[in-house]
Amino acid sequence: MTTSSASVGAEYLKAVRERFLEMKGQAERAIDQLSDNQLFWAPDPESNSIAIIIKHLSGNMLSRWTDFFTTDGEKPNRQRDEEFESPAPTRAEVMAVWKTGWDRFLTTLDQIGEADLLRTVTIRNQPHSVIQAIERQMFHYSYHVGQIIYIAKALKSADWQTLTIPRKR
Repeated sequence: MTTSSASVGAEYLKAVRERFLEMKGQAERAIDQLSDNQLFWAPDPESNSIAIIIKHLSGNMLSRWTDFFTTDGEKPNRQRDEEFESPAPTRAEVMAVWKTGWDRFLTTLDQIGEADLLRTVTIRNQPHSVIQAIERQMFHYSYHVGQIIYIAKALKSADWQTLTIPRKR
């Protein structure tokens, strides 16, 4: 890339979109390795299954990225605590919840232009630049995707198919 062919803002938006898609893809490749029972497994009642993590991520995405510029990112109708209870009952429904959240997020991200990056949006009554809002979600989503991958890898053990560069290669 040369400085004349793209601006810093355009490059930033391109880079974050690529990272979010990479994160989404890694989570999906981990989930694809699991049985239905493993998707809903949790080590104890106080821990989250992958299905619950997906429900929470989707709830967050729908709240944060719906009417992104005009309403608070924490919507009054969001029931955050309920996201940690009773996931959708089947793999197909869990993955539909996953898709709904990511579709909302990526559609909104694609609508953000360079001129928007320093605009102010509100999340939980706190002002954030659009860059801060994106980075806040990058941190949050990567945290939970890491949990999904860790749980999946632990459940698959020796049968785990690596998502990145295999060891000793």
